[in-house]
Amino acid sequence: MEHGTGQVAKILIFAGLVLVAAGFVLWMLPKWGGFKSLPGDIVIKKENFTFYFPLGTSILVSVLLTLLMYLWRKFGG
Repeated sequence: MEHGTGQVAKILIFAGLVLVAAGFVLWMLPKWGGFKSLPGDIVIKKENFTFYFPLGTSILVSVLLTLLMYLWRKFGG
């Protein structure tokens, strides 16, 4: 049963590190200033309508999550 608890411990440590990193980014975000959207984000403004599709942001988040999952699979278990 030791093997099962070791896997749970690794997952909890990894999740904790991800939460700490996300908290740090959110804490530093206002200090960077001007972070409204990334290049590639689509914004359409009409008289009474605004459409925002964060394409560039979605691609960046996807790349970062893919990298994290790759590192986790390579070194985590």
